[in-house]
This record gives sequence, C-alpha cells and structure tokens, in this order.
Amino acid sequence: MPKTAKSPAAVLNALLNEYDLNPYSLSKEIKLSASAVRLLVIGKSKITVSTALRLSKYFGNTPSYWLDLQRGYDLLEASLDRKLQTILKGIDKAKKPAAKAKTGVKTKTGKKASSRKKPTLRNKRTNAKKQGVKTVKKSAAGKGKRTGSTRAAKRRA
Repeated sequence: MPKTAKSPAAVLNALLNEYDLNPYSLSKEIKLSASAVRLLVIGKSKITVSTALRLSKYFGNTPSYWLDLQRGYDLLEASLDRKLQTILKGIDKAKKPAAKAKTGVKTKTGKKASSRKKPTLRNKRTNAKKQGVKTVKKSAAGKGKRTGSTRAAKRRA
C-alpha cells in the first residue's frame, strides 16, 4: 500500500488555482452549495458519487478519477490508524473447506453428464406412495381423480 496519496482536497485546491477559481464560483458552476464545496476544499468532506460526477463534468476528467482519489486517501488514513491496525492483527484469514472429489462423466460437448435420471411419472407416483402423499390419477377425459393415501389404505385393510 502506498504511504503517500494525494488528498482530494489538495487536488481540488490545485485545480482551483490552475483555473483561477474560488470555492464560491466553483459551487455556482457545478450547482453545489458553497458550504459543501468549501468543506471539500479544506478536506472536511469526502467526495461522493454525485460530487464526482459534477467535478468530472466540469474539469473534463472521469468520475472514477475523483472516487479513486477519495478511496486511496481513505485507505491511507485507515492504514495509519493504530487502533484499527491492532484490531486487524487479531483477525484470522478465512479457511476454505476441503475440496470434494468431482464425480460425473463429461459428454462430448464438455458439459458434465447428470448422474441422476429424470423422474418419470411412475417414479413420482411410487415416491409419493412411499411418503404417504395423495396422488392424482388421470382419467380418459383428462380430469384428475384423487385417490386416498397409501397409509390410509393400509389402515383400512
């Protein structure tokens, strides 16, 4: 991590000097309050996405330029924070679980072939009977007729 990063306030000050502007005139040009621009210039406020879009449009650079400046400066400040560094030392790295062996045969297209067969209607009905779920039988007219569950049928027998 770099030990030096330009603060967005320093870059904004340099641009104000280069274009012979003051915070008030910049605020009028980018349609942002004068107090918000003043806070940006003195480094008391951070560059937001909205502000980055306005500044990039006005100065002719990209919004990511301004957001990267802010991100880099924030990271530098965080790296210098001793309390945060103490907390970070106590955090262990995440460990991935052991990798499972891959099973299955690849087809000619390179896709993995499914080891499970598609359930047929007969298999669905058999599984439903095992679980005691009511099933629907199709009549010749195509309308379903409910049958009782297999558990209830066993009790009756």
